[in-house]
Amino acid sequence: FVFVFLVFLLLFLLLCAEWIPALWLDVFNDLLYEDNQLDYEDQWTLNFSYSQTDTVTKDERKRGWKVYAHCARGKFQCASCRKTWPSARVVVLFRYRLQRGRGTVIMRPFGQACRRCQDGFELGGFSENEVEHALLRVFAKIRKNCYGEDDDDDDVSSTESTVVRTRPHEDTLCEGCCMGICCQDDS
Repeated sequence: FVFVFLVFLLLFLLLCAEWIPALWLDVFNDLLYEDNQLDYEDQWTLNFSYSQTDTVTKDERKRGWKVYAHCARGKFQCASCRKTWPSARVVVLFRYRLQRGRGTVIMRPFGQACRRCQDGFELGGFSENEVEHALLRVFAKIRKNCYGEDDDDDDVSSTESTVVRTRPHEDTLCEGCCMGICCQDDS
């Protein structure tokens, strides 16, 4: 019994350390269409871009683009040595706009490098609760900036999970820090 439990736990931990875009899409659609988070009859889509930055040009601002950087909890696995590690400081960048009844959210997860190997940034995995929390924050920003609603931080903050203890943040191993947009100072 203990062996089966340990195998199950190991598989679970490995799966949580994998970047799964489909999880983000599923939760996005559930929140949008089942929970009616953006109940304005506009169509919203979530896309991924692994090269976007937090810079919004003057032209992009004119076209309605806004940016929101979220600090999430994730788990990583090194592709070289298979080491896994948790992080309470994973940058997830969202770019969004509403134009002519169509809303677009473009997301970029930022990676972290393995302390041992340091051969590149790995993308992390996120729990379903963490994905939901991040998307609820984005929806709150969208309601405020695209529909003029008040930003009700209290409702979203109540969904936040308990503090996860991790090692001190190492900026040289954080892709967000290397690009100057890390959330390490967020509380």
